[in-house]
Amino acid sequence: MALPKGVHRVIARGREYFYFQANRGTPLAGPRIKLPNDPHSPEFWVEVRKAQGVDKLGPAIKTIDMVCDLYETSPVFKALRESTRQQYRYSMKAVRAAWGELPAEGLQPVHVQTLMDELIESPGKANNVLSFLWALQRWGRKRGHFPHSIAEGVTPYPSKGGHKPWTPGQCAAAEQHLTGMLRRAYFLARYTGQRSSDVVKLGETFIDDGGFRIRQTKTGEQIGDIWCPIEEPLAVEMATWDRAPGPYVRQNHGKVYSKQLLHKHFLEAREAVAELAGATFHGLRATRVVELRQRGATTLQIQDQVGMSPRMIDRYCRFADRKANGKAAVLALAERRRNSGTE
Repeated sequence: MALPKGVHRVIARGREYFYFQANRGTPLAGPRIKLPNDPHSPEFWVEVRKAQGVDKLGPAIKTIDMVCDLYETSPVFKALRESTRQQYRYSMKAVRAAWGELPAEGLQPVHVQTLMDELIESPGKANNVLSFLWALQRWGRKRGHFPHSIAEGVTPYPSKGGHKPWTPGQCAAAEQHLTGMLRRAYFLARYTGQRSSDVVKLGETFIDDGGFRIRQTKTGEQIGDIWCPIEEPLAVEMATWDRAPGPYVRQNHGKVYSKQLLHKHFLEAREAVAELAGATFHGLRATRVVELRQRGATTLQIQDQVGMSPRMIDRYCRFADRKANGKAAVLALAERRRNSGTE
């Protein structure tokens, strides 16, 4: 990669080192300043600008990459929850790819809207990028990095209601067609309602008194402990699995089966099963919630077993509740008609 003026790469004993020295090799050479060893890290570029005599809060900040670097190393960013930092870093990649080397002062809402339009096929990703830009704008404008709003008037794409629960037909198709580790993952998700990041961790050591004791994680962050019973359909399926140390869902030779690999394999399998068109693996979490509600479980009981906020439980169950209420109303009307002799 191209290094800024005054930055020099030195290799000693097989290791790379970086230094800043203005006017190196001339009578006007400045002091030699040690820099971080990773030129791809935000800290590296922050230290470069310090060595160059650029005030990190001053008007010399020129590019979007520089502003992102400073935000990512700021106390404000470090004070965010780990899950939020992870999401912002993911969105930051799209922002850097779009405008990284362009002047920050030139970024306008029209450019942000253009990026949103380019991401229209991935509305969730687009909305996450916009959310990050709002946070970057709030932080950056107070520090003189943006002379104006960069996202004013740009609105997120409307929510489509999140991941849809699977239908009974889709569950039946999955049980018929899915094989191997993907089948294991399906049954674990279907009957526990856990996120893929927790499904790929489940193993014998999680079993406690007829259920799974799970310390849930979301985007790498631990968010709480739950106990989830192992119901008969899952227990019957688990009885066919070979017993080996580590997670139930694993690659050959016991290698870790990541949630990213799980999603990749699910999408590949979905292409071959017509009934699964449009289904998402995360939708099994909603499937479990709706099933428990239909059995009469309260929001608190579902929360204790699945580990989901009451707001999300109500969101997933809203349609199912309305559908059940509608069916009950039809049955009640039919019963009244029979009793009144009108049928």
